[in-house]
Amino acid sequence: MQYLVAIYHPTDYDPSIEDAQMSRDIDDLNDEMVAAGARKFAGGLRPPSTAKSVKKQADGSLVVTDGPYLETKELIGGFWILEAASMDEAVEWARKATVACRVPVEVRPFF
Repeated sequence: MQYLVAIYHPTDYDPSIEDAQMSRDIDDLNDEMVAAGARKFAGGLRPPSTAKSVKKQADGSLVVTDGPYLETKELIGGFWILEAASMDEAVEWARKATVACRVPVEVRPFF
């Protein structure tokens, strides 16, 4: 089964807090995930200000706007796609991700 482990940043997240130790911790976690055969894909996302949103209007037309689709207090800053035998196993990876990234993460299974 595959799971999304999403990293959440507050909208006012300051990437300057990401020091060399944090980068090493994330690299070590990625290495561990790869060695275990769990990591299928991982990626960090650029700030929400770089996003484009596409919305369908009542008349069927599409409108493209700058910025994220939702106005929220937290946004996805990056993610992993993991292969895991169970939700419990995916949550164990998420625990490690929370420590390495120093922010909350969410785990969701794919259909």
